[in-house]
Amino acid sequence: MSINPDIPNVDTTTFQQPDLNRLLPQTQATHAPRILLLHGSLRERSYSRLVTEEASRLLQAMGAETRMFNPSGLPLPDAAPEDHPKVQELRDLAQWSEGMVWCSPERHGTMTGIMKAQIDWIPLAIGSVRPTQGKTLAVMQVSGGSQSFNAVNQLRILGRWMRMITIPNQSSVAKAFLEFEDNGRMKPSPYYERVVDVMEELVKFTLLTRGCADYLVDRYSERRESAEALSKRVNLRSI
Repeated sequence: MSINPDIPNVDTTTFQQPDLNRLLPQTQATHAPRILLLHGSLRERSYSRLVTEEASRLLQAMGAETRMFNPSGLPLPDAAPEDHPKVQELRDLAQWSEGMVWCSPERHGTMTGIMKAQIDWIPLAIGSVRPTQGKTLAVMQVSGGSQSFNAVNQLRILGRWMRMITIPNQSSVAKAFLEFEDNGRMKPSPYYERVVDVMEELVKFTLLTRGCADYLVDRYSERRESAEALSKRVNLRSI
């Protein structure tokens, strides 16, 4: 354990001082930021999908590569095996991405079940790979009535639980049925400008953190647990 009298309960073999050099990697990724977009409605004229499509166009204009997941056909969590084609598609996209956009309608004061089902199908770990840890996240919602932030607040909780870097800005589009043209394009408005702001911030945070994401979410408690697990394995081999 610790040999530092000021922190007697800390294991100094796994304790680390934060290293600025590891936050500034010598080699920076040069490929376009990879962003996965999820929306939470299956309606033919889904406003969460329309906002997400608008966000995708903005992200591409800002130099990102985007992919959208269509939740149609995704089974309820635990209602199908993990090798279900839609589940595998979602998980592959989650692993491919460096950042995500989650956009849900607010229904009964919360996100939709369709939105939650997508997030629930993305596990905290696949083997030794954590498909969301250290990746950036932007949260948005649409409402049929006055502006609300219930869904984005809950999405933030989920992002934290999935150990994602959720950006400070967010978008909530009130009375969404008034904010789109017949062709599905979003009208100019303060709501649209906020979507631009959020996507701009997401790209900046993704560029800033993707090279050091693993280090940003590296934890003392997990390093210590891993060290203890390794010690136990070594000791068992010597028996």
